Amino acid sequence: MAIGIFDSGLGGLTVYDAIHKRMPDLDTIYLGDHKHAPYGVRDADDIYRCTTNSVQILFDHGCDLVILACNTASAAALRRMQEHWLTDDKRVLGVFVPMIEALTERHWGDNSPPRQVAVEHVALFATPATVSSRAFQRELAFRAIGVDVEAQACGGVVDAIEDGDFILAEALVQSHVDALHRKMPHPQAAILGCTHYPLMHDAFQKALGPKVKIFSQAGLVAQSLEDYLQRHPEKLGMATASKFLTTGDPVKVSQRATQFLKRPMQFEAA
Repeated sequence: MAIGIFDSGLGGLTVYDAIHKRMPDLDTIYLGDHKHAPYGVRDADDIYRCTTNSVQILFDHGCDLVILACNTASAAALRRMQEHWLTDDKRVLGVFVPMIEALTERHWGDNSPPRQVAVEHVALFATPATVSSRAFQRELAFRAIGVDVEAQACGGVVDAIEDGDFILAEALVQSHVDALHRKMPHPQAAILGCTHYPLMHDAFQKALGPKVKIFSQAGLVAQSLEDYLQRHPEKLGMATASKFLTTGDPVKVSQRATQFLKRPMQFEAA
């Protein structure tokens, strides 16, 4: 039985890879909405429409549980989906919760009042849509007080990674970190708020300096999913085989995905 993993493009493959390494026997159906990528420059209604259409494709393939391995979709669409679109027999999980659990060292089921946590100055690097949604700050406020979050919209980084231009991506990372430092000179921690960004982890660390702790989502999401499936095994659904789907050109996406994960990847048309 399989779960669905959705992203607007290739970034979610970092989450897929972490899930596969943690639970190698778990079947997954990955869908990249490459036809409409990137989501990070779209407005909220457009992101919601694209996200629900894509998640429905995964539901139609037999997945009862879908991971939104896309920060933009998690920020701009997930709450609306849960309140107005999802049925009781389906579940969609975003990528913010595991990150906030790690940052605050509090389990999501801990409903005690917000309290002080170990860090006070946090840099958030994300797409323009994720930054403008302020979803990360909103969810963090339910768990922690006294945390100053400075968000930096990282325009162009996703496009450069998707195009395989990592020299440009590294230069853009340096530029965005420089811009962040002008607003917050001494962050204690940094959130890589896009599933593409783990591929640029070393570039972020170099630009931020060795004292800044970087929180990257892929491993945290995989750990959280394993815990969730242990508690809710019925959400595995009826899908019975792993596959990779795209709304774009399967040949081009397969080539880019192979470069992205550095191993052969074969995508099919959704």
